[in-house]
Amino acid sequence: MKLAVVGATGLVGTVMLQVLAERKFPFTELLLVASAKSVGKKMTFQGKEYTIVSMEDAVQAQPDIAIFSAGGSTSLEWAPKFAEVGTVVIDNSSAWRMDVTKKLVVPEINATQITAQDKIIANPNCSTIQMVMALHPLHQKYTIKRVVVSTYQSVTGTGVKAVEQLENERKGIEGVKAYPHPIDLNCFPHGGSFEDNGYTTEETKLLNETRKILGADSIQVTATVVRIPTYGGHSEAVNVEFENEFEIADVITLLKEMPGVTVLDNPAQNEYPMPLTAKGKDEVFVGRIRRDFSQPKSLNLWIVSDNLRKGAATNAVQIAEFLVRDFGRK
Repeated sequence: MKLAVVGATGLVGTVMLQVLAERKFPFTELLLVASAKSVGKKMTFQGKEYTIVSMEDAVQAQPDIAIFSAGGSTSLEWAPKFAEVGTVVIDNSSAWRMDVTKKLVVPEINATQITAQDKIIANPNCSTIQMVMALHPLHQKYTIKRVVVSTYQSVTGTGVKAVEQLENERKGIEGVKAYPHPIDLNCFPHGGSFEDNGYTTEETKLLNETRKILGADSIQVTATVVRIPTYGGHSEAVNVEFENEFEIADVITLLKEMPGVTVLDNPAQNEYPMPLTAKGKDEVFVGRIRRDFSQPKSLNLWIVSDNLRKGAATNAVQIAEFLVRDFGRK
């Protein structure tokens, strides 16, 4: 098993390597790939020193699987080149997610859609992954009509530059700016770039990706994405309207039975999910489960997950594990 990690020096790339080690992913050869400025530098992984290689060298090596976390433009240029030499690309950018010829995969929900012919597989947006993990079992049982979601997203979702901005602001240091406003002691309703309709690209992803993953174009989704000065994970306040009536006890049972979901819902003891709860973990945490009394057949949920792990690295590694297990790539 020859594995390439593209974007290995980035924030998600380093977490990807951590997840690969934790889950004991069965590679026999590892290629660490990064931008031209990093080629030739050394990285240590599991006690072994690796030299960063170029995209060209990585394609020439013909890895079995390449996990990409290097941005959309890089994926559009290089994923097809890897695919041409027989590599299966698992891409963490938005480049291929809405391509009708590409699968958009959350393994617990739709990994069985993957075939041996799929050479580029898309990893969903972090906010979408955690939301659909909770929505999937409920949609199966009650059929979702409409979702209203407000996200509270960690600066880690923007990358190293954003983390540095927050840390500098807390120290009173002038430095790099990832955002158009201060982020410490602040929040702003701006994730991605604004579109002509007034929504941001991050908000539109929550609509389009949810429909594609759940296989339900009839689901209506409206979203507001907010950036907040936290680490550890993204949080979401999610209101769901169903076609069919439900009981809260049954909703809780369904969520508890969903692989990868942990219910943390005991307000009387101040127990509910927080970014600190999710930090460094792979579960999607769900709490504040309660009926919406203002609208029939409607439910409120609070969903939190580490956006660098299940929201990115872990989900991608789980897809790779599925490929190894079901298609015997070696």
